[in-house]
Amino acid sequence: MGVPVRRLWVAVLCGYLAFGAALQALPSYVPERFGGGALASGTAVGIAFLATACGRPFAGWLADGGWSRPVVLVGGVLTAAGGLGQLVAPNLAVLLVARLVMGAGEAALFSAALPWVLAGTRVAQRGRVAGWFGLSMWGGLAGGPVIASLVGEWVWWTIVGLAGASMVLVFTTRADPGRVEPLVRIRGVRDLLPAGVPLPGATVGLAAYCYGTIAALLVLRLRDDDIGVDGYALAVFASAFLIVRFAGSPLVDRYGGRAVATATVAVEVLALVGIALAAGPASALVFTALAGLGLALIYPACVSMTLDRVRGLRPGVSMGVMTSFWDLGVLAAGPLGGLVAERLGFPIAFFVAAGTAAACVFVCLAFLRPRRAVSPR
Repeated sequence: MGVPVRRLWVAVLCGYLAFGAALQALPSYVPERFGGGALASGTAVGIAFLATACGRPFAGWLADGGWSRPVVLVGGVLTAAGGLGQLVAPNLAVLLVARLVMGAGEAALFSAALPWVLAGTRVAQRGRVAGWFGLSMWGGLAGGPVIASLVGEWVWWTIVGLAGASMVLVFTTRADPGRVEPLVRIRGVRDLLPAGVPLPGATVGLAAYCYGTIAALLVLRLRDDDIGVDGYALAVFASAFLIVRFAGSPLVDRYGGRAVATATVAVEVLALVGIALAAGPASALVFTALAGLGLALIYPACVSMTLDRVRGLRPGVSMGVMTSFWDLGVLAAGPLGGLVAERLGFPIAFFVAAGTAAACVFVCLAFLRPRRAVSPR
């Protein structure tokens, strides 16, 4: 009996569609319902990523021991509970708790499902399969804002429905036929931070700060200057992200993760500077689309670099930790970007994000050795 790959893919997609839709809704929902400005909205967006960052390594650790399905089940339940909690939250504090619950659910959902899928995959195909399965997460993060823009005032009921669908899909998966093995004892940080992970993790984490700035502040930045496209700018970002992700992923296998990460994040620097300086709707949308292009391939590029560096050992922990760096970058961007925006203005917040993207390019060029390109046949 094989791994239920398609059902797991759709379950993760639904969970992250709910998560992504919340990213679109929160910048307006928090000020309108609870008061507060960019700092409160940025914190509400970013705090969920604290739970995902903390939860991913442990979810991967349990999955490496054969406990994938129970962890994925817990992830589905927590995702649904967090979505419902955000809908009924009576105050900002409860909303933040619900965000943490949803973040923990997303961590368990993806970071235990991926090792489950990889366990049924040949070693030579793990990088490609990991990148493909990652589309369930990134497709949800990119497509969720589009759905939120389309459903309007029904957005929070839609979020609850998507999270509930994820939970149902997880509960109807077949049992994991793999044996449950004794868990590797965690003796120290090294057991949860494999040696080959920190540099690709730092790369994706720096890029994540750029994504977090866009998720938390783009709508508010456009609204602050009355540019007039704040209602669908994130949808433009998501569309560009998805198109490039689907069409460009083979470039990672052809040219290597380092080259792709360097080239695309360089585009991100230009895009963030453009968003900071944009004075009209046309330029704002062009640079927003470029931002989606610049971030679309960073995750598969870092997947490739991580799997190459750890050589297939403990893939659950390795992928979980690497993805946690992404969560930490987004987590930092929410409150820090919001604070900079409140004190110095929204353009400065986007200039800071552009500097972070430039630091990401520097890490790729200075510390990550190039991977030999694979010649096309």
